[in-house]
This record gives sequence, structure tokens and C-alpha cells, in this order.
Amino acid sequence: MHIHILGICGTFMGGIAAIARESGYKVTGCDQDVYPPMSTQLESQGIELISGYSIEQIQLQPDIFVIGNVITRGNPLMEEILNRNLPYMSGPQWLSENILRHRWVLAVAGTHGKTTTSSMLAWILDYAGLNPGFLIGGIPENFGLSARVGNIRSKLTQDPESDSTEVSPFFVIEADEYDTAFFDKRSKFVHYHPRTAILNNLEFDHADIFPDLLTIKRQFHHFVRIIPNNGLIVINGKDENIKQVLTQGCWTPVEEFGTEAGWSAQLLADNEMDVYFEGTHQDRLCWELLGEHNRMNALAALIAARHAGVPVKTGIAALSEFKNVKRRMEKRGTVNDITVYDDFAHHPTAIQTTLNGLRAHIGQERIIAVLEPRSNTMKMGVWNDYLAHSLQEADHIFCFTRDSQWAKSTLSGLNNKVDCHDDLNQLIQDIAAITKPGDHILIMSNGSFGGIHDKLLSALHKNQ
Repeated sequence: MHIHILGICGTFMGGIAAIARESGYKVTGCDQDVYPPMSTQLESQGIELISGYSIEQIQLQPDIFVIGNVITRGNPLMEEILNRNLPYMSGPQWLSENILRHRWVLAVAGTHGKTTTSSMLAWILDYAGLNPGFLIGGIPENFGLSARVGNIRSKLTQDPESDSTEVSPFFVIEADEYDTAFFDKRSKFVHYHPRTAILNNLEFDHADIFPDLLTIKRQFHHFVRIIPNNGLIVINGKDENIKQVLTQGCWTPVEEFGTEAGWSAQLLADNEMDVYFEGTHQDRLCWELLGEHNRMNALAALIAARHAGVPVKTGIAALSEFKNVKRRMEKRGTVNDITVYDDFAHHPTAIQTTLNGLRAHIGQERIIAVLEPRSNTMKMGVWNDYLAHSLQEADHIFCFTRDSQWAKSTLSGLNNKVDCHDDLNQLIQDIAAITKPGDHILIMSNGSFGGIHDKLLSALHKNQ
């Protein structure tokens, strides 16, 4: 079968393309911007890419067009598909019907921590020998890729040289609440039908598609409604919004983390914690990750893996070897004892949590926060009242935006700690000029930020 993917170069649709190709489908695709690294990654898998949305692509005659949620009405190829009444469906629907239908799906939902928790969970299952499939909105460093089918050597053959394989029953997916497609305004996660679901937390986000928090809660409850009663819902026991979702109706067993009544973690040192269940000590975790948010993510992953049959002690042993996810407090380099980090944080809660975790680790050493406010919700000004507060832990803040007036107004409460820029080269020069040995530069953006990380490291080298 041949599928042609519109909007193939996004992380999610690119993951679908890789999984489809690995499953034996012929895969082609198109996008407005076809360039490395996604283009080279897909082409190395034998996937033909086309730049743009020309109507001539109809002549490829795929069995079905798979539509990413970046595609809108007015897109020339989409209009031609509609005019000719050709078969099409959304990426989440295709994934559900062709890959997830007969799998034990473990889905990770929530405003924050989805990518990290999904990566932890996939790694625990893999460490336990279950070789899960997964589709994650980032690249777990333990795997080096964001998506795979999850094949295991077939039990039907005893020949160690045999290439015979079967699909692992387990599939871990990052369950996003963003809408599915222009023709399907339900959240993506309602397509996944998990047996095990993690609800990490719930805050207002995606103001471009959700008018208020109540609307998001409704989508989360649609998700809860399709989890079977032989499944498990793993919830953050400290999150009142998640609890309110469950009060609308819940037909599935629930386990809590973050409270003494359920699963909890006692911090012993920056990178060391004891894990408890209902007050009973389970084991001790020593690992590389920082912050309360990662301790909560770890508890959620341990519970979900336990539901799939992985003992807690095995899960903790796996997490001791967990290497985190690219762009989640990823250390990009150190020059003259100045450390540069890359983080995906783009919501005030995530920004504050990341800064708090770094502060707890480094003590009184200086933090230079570099923020690119580029998410739709940030640009719409929804978080204007919270953004300055979320950055207070930083010793100095650089904000990169074309709307410097907005930035100065929004961050005015930080007094003289803020510099606003609309020129990337000047921004890099100014950061390099004020840093000194022992500083920590935390770069936060949900985009590529113009390749600032390598450019800044280069500038720091020149300043030695």
C-alpha cells in the first residue's frame, strides 16, 4: 500500500512516515519546507520527499493521502484532493487504524512532561526486554530516534540466524491534546485508545484552538471515556484540574503519584531519591536528571510500566541509565567554565520549573536565561501576567522577539535584569559580553532559534 503524507516534515508526521515505512508501506510525502535534518532522516529510510504542495502530486496515485494538522483549506494539493473526492484521513486516524489497533497502547498526556515521560516509559519497557514501539515528540537519547514499530524476534523460530520477527504488543505514544486536522477538531489523543494512560498535569495552553481551560478539560474527559476498565489511569495526585476531569466520570482503575496515599519520591540529593508506594519503600534511584518535575515524570513512568508487567525495581534500574531527551535541559557545551543548555520550555510553568531545577543544582552561580517567545499562545499574550514571574530565578534575561515593545512591557516587573533584542547576531554578542566563568546560559525556545546554540558557543570561544 502506498501512502502520501501532506506535512511530512513535522515531528509527529515524520514519525508516522518512519513507522509506516518500517511496516512495509510505500511512503512518499511533501511539505512546504523540506530541509535537514528531517529531510535527510526520511530520505535515508527510502521515503521520497517533494517540496511544496503542487497539484501534480495527485499523479502519484497513492492508496490514501494522510493529512497533517498543518494543512489548511486553500492548500492547493488539499483542494485538488477534495475536488476529486480522493481518499484521505488524518495522521492520528491512520496511526490508530493501521498500527495501534491490536497493540497495548501506553499513552502519556498532559500540558507538561509528555515527551520526557514517554521517553522514560519507552526506555523502561525496552530495558525490560519488551522492545516497545513508540512515537515521541522528541528524540530520546537512549534510542537516537523518535519513532519505531517495535519488532521482536519471532518466538515461532528457534534459529538465532532467522530474520523472522513479530510486532511487540506494546506501543508508547505521546498523547497530544492539540487538534487532529482541519476536518477533525477533536484532540489527537482520542484516536489512540490506550489501555494504560498517564495524565501528568493540566493547565491552559494552545490558545489558538482552545478558548478556555474548561474546553481542554472536556477533551481530556473524552480521552478518559475511551480507556477500558481493564486498563489503568495514572494521575498526578497534586493536580486539581486532572481530578476535576475524573469527577465527570471514570470507569477505569486509577493510581496516583506525588502523594503519600499513592506513589511518592523522597529527595536525598540532586540526583538521588527514594521511591515509596503507600509509605512503603520500594527502591532508590540514582540518575542524571534534575528537578521535581522529572521526579514526578519518573514516578508516572514507573507506575505505567508496572501495569505492563515491569517490576518497579527493574524500572528504577532502567531509569538509572536514562539519558534524557534532546532539548530537555540538554547540555550543548562548556567554554571557559560557561555552560550552555538547550531547553524546549515555552510555557511559564515549564520555564519556572526548569529554572528552579537548575538553581537547586548550581546554588548561587549565575543563570543567564535566553528566551524566544514563539508559541502561538505566547504570541497572543495569554501568559503576559505570568511570564515575568516565571523568570525571576534567573540573574539576567535576554528576550529575542520582533515585538520588543511587547517584551519590554510584559517583562517590566523584572526591572534592569532584562535585555530585549530583535537581531540574533547582536543578541549573541551581548550574551557573550556579559558572561563570565561559572555562569550557566539557559536557552529556551520551542523552535530552532536560528541555530543560536552553536553560534553562541563559537562566540564564547572567541572571547576566551
